[in-house]
Amino acid sequence: MTQLYTKTLEYQATDGALLEGYVAYLDLPGKVRPGILIAHDWLGVGDFVRKKAEQLAAMGYVALAADVYGKGIRPTSVPEASGLTRQYRADRASLRARIRAAYDALCTLDQVDAKHIVAMGYCFGGTTALELARSGADLVGTASFHGGLSNPNPQDTRQIRGKVLIMHGADDPFVPPEEVMEFKQTMQEARIDMRFVAYPHAVHGFTNPDADLNQNKGLAYNAEADQASWQAFEAFLAEVAPLPALMG
Repeated sequence: MTQLYTKTLEYQATDGALLEGYVAYLDLPGKVRPGILIAHDWLGVGDFVRKKAEQLAAMGYVALAADVYGKGIRPTSVPEASGLTRQYRADRASLRARIRAAYDALCTLDQVDAKHIVAMGYCFGGTTALELARSGADLVGTASFHGGLSNPNPQDTRQIRGKVLIMHGADDPFVPPEEVMEFKQTMQEARIDMRFVAYPHAVHGFTNPDADLNQNKGLAYNAEADQASWQAFEAFLAEVAPLPALMG
C-alpha cells in the first residue's frame, strides 16, 4: 500500500519572515504530479487545513497548507484571529508576498509538476488565493470556499491566469451583495473564465464542522453545501489539473 507522507515545511518570505507550512503527498518515487496550495482560514495552519492537505494527497496531489502569519503565530482567540486577518486584508502587498513564498516553495518540491498548480482557500484563505492569482502567478486554477471577494486593486484582475471557481454561501452576511456584484463585474470585464456557485441557505464557513462553535450567527456548517462544493472542486481539479497515471 502506498504510504502517505506528511511533514512541516519551513520557507522564507521576501520580508524575511520565517513561515511554516504543512506538506502531504503519497510516496511515489519518480512520479511528478500537480500541486495544490491551500490558503488557511483566520486561525492559521491548523487541523482543518492539514486534514484537507491529507485528503488531497490521498487523491494523488502534492498539497501544501501555506502559512501566512509566520512560524509559531497561531491565533487562539477570535479577537486575535480577527486582528491578523484585518492586518493582511489592509496590506495586500504583504499578503501576496506571504502566499507567493508558499507558491515558490511548493513549486520547488521534487514531487511537483510546477506547470500545474492550483491555489485554493477557505474564508480568509479564499481572499488569499485570489490575491495570489491577481499577482499573476502561473496557476492553472484558483478556487475559493466562502472567501472574501473584496479587491482594492481591480486592475490586477487582468493578471489572473487559469480558471476560477468561486463557492459562495448565498446568505453569507460577511460578504455583502455589493461586494459580490462588484467582484463579478470586475471578473467579467477582465474576461476571466470563472464559475460562481452560490449555495442556498449557506452562510460563512459552511465547509467547517466547527464553525458553529464560534456561536456567531454568520458562521455555520452546512453539510449539503459542504458536500456539493467539494464535488464541484473535484470536478474543477479534474478539468484544470488532471492526475497522471501514478501507479505502476
